[in-house]
Amino acid sequence: MKLNYRIIIFVLAILFGVGYSIPSILQTQKGSKITLGLDLQGGLHMLLGVKTEEAVVSRIKSLASSIKHFTDHNDILIDSLAVNDNGVIFSLLDADDAKAVSEFLQKSEGVKVDVNGENYSLSLTQEEIEKTKQQAITQAIETIRNRLDQFGLAEPIVARQGEDKILVELPGIKTQEEEQRARELISRAAKLELMSIDEDRAARVTTMSSAEASSFGDVILPDAQHKEVKHLVRSIPILDGGMLTDARVGFDKNNRPVISFTLNSEGAQIFGDFTGKNVGNHLAIVLDGKVYSAPVINERIGGGSGQISGNYSVAEAQDLAIALRSGALLAPIYLMEKRSVGPSLGADSIKASMMALGGGFILVFVFMIVYYRMAGVIANIALIANLFIIIAVMAMFGATLTLPGMAGIVLTVGMAVDSNVIISERIRELLYSGVSMKKAIKEGYSNAMRAILDANITTLIASIVLYAYGTGAIKGFAITITIGILASMLTAILGTHGIYDMLESRLEKTKNYLFWFGIKEK
Repeated sequence: MKLNYRIIIFVLAILFGVGYSIPSILQTQKGSKITLGLDLQGGLHMLLGVKTEEAVVSRIKSLASSIKHFTDHNDILIDSLAVNDNGVIFSLLDADDAKAVSEFLQKSEGVKVDVNGENYSLSLTQEEIEKTKQQAITQAIETIRNRLDQFGLAEPIVARQGEDKILVELPGIKTQEEEQRARELISRAAKLELMSIDEDRAARVTTMSSAEASSFGDVILPDAQHKEVKHLVRSIPILDGGMLTDARVGFDKNNRPVISFTLNSEGAQIFGDFTGKNVGNHLAIVLDGKVYSAPVINERIGGGSGQISGNYSVAEAQDLAIALRSGALLAPIYLMEKRSVGPSLGADSIKASMMALGGGFILVFVFMIVYYRMAGVIANIALIANLFIIIAVMAMFGATLTLPGMAGIVLTVGMAVDSNVIISERIRELLYSGVSMKKAIKEGYSNAMRAILDANITTLIASIVLYAYGTGAIKGFAITITIGILASMLTAILGTHGIYDMLESRLEKTKNYLFWFGIKEK
């Protein structure tokens, strides 16, 4: 027996496969392991819709806030600043400021400006509206994914479904409490706004209707802790959570949980300017349309930081901080479809899949030995190595194994041995024609190569397409097939050829074709 580069690569591949497979097979504490998907370990499946129209409204309000800050910061007097269904309107009191206002408005992308004397009317272009809607969906996907990652769930699936839907799969959710907490974290808008109280009319809020408040450019918001208490605030916020950079859970002097937040440099400047000009007035800290606190401004507040206090537990405060850190949803989401998969159903799926894999493996294993004798044993060695390599690669990259993925592994068992069947048949044909054992093996691999490559490459292309355009479980199937194809080409072509090369001298001495390839010598 002699070593060759093929057998060395094959042995290294086996060592890699076994080494990286052990943590997944034995479920050890250390090492990279395969994560079981929703259908194998149980969990929560949800299909969410996105109210993209709300994102357009938020975009218009943000534009109005920018105009208010610019004019206040530059001492430009405006009147009747208001937001309507179409956009933002305001009047300029001093015509000499028209140039500065026009230059500022020109910097706003996707905004159409109509000027009639001193009256300004701003609206979003149709392209900007569509862009805002698409951005709301994309941002919702990223925000939900970030929240779930910080929540500590293993391998959550968050993907776009169709034009305006989001698929969320949460493996490992086993109790009703975990499900409820995850749903609240996903759906929480976490929209933080700092708004000014209408000091002149705040006393009449209990007798004021929403329509009357709107006529003054105000909105009535409920108190977060006392539902009977109402607050009259200016509809255009001072700033929003888009300028928030961090949110952490802390404790007040009474040891109650509070959320401390920090603003970026722009937000800190706006916050400082507003508080400096409104000493003695109230500032409302609004989260998801509810006023959590409305303290009196005693002095200018610099540094761009503040606190949100409320009647919530430590866990609720932590979830709220996660939601704030990961960013507010530009548009509200709503539940369209929900399915829960119990852990017992997942265990049944694993049992059935393992029976299919074990049964298929044993049948193929026995068939190869009975029909091809020693060549079948060599093919089975490659088959075992192929399974270890699939598990190892998936574990190394932290891939999620789903039920279709298990089906892909079962299918790979047949595909992996198929290459060796083609090679063995080519060798047997050459031996029948009277070619020597050494030459039959060499030409058998050469003749079989094209058929093997054609079959594997076409299947590989199909699996890549499935992965690119499929979702969730389909991707899992595509991943296992892709890894299986690449592994089978390594083990079946390179590995078995290396074994034959290593046994070359023994093969030359023997004429027992029945023992080696299951055929009788002519």
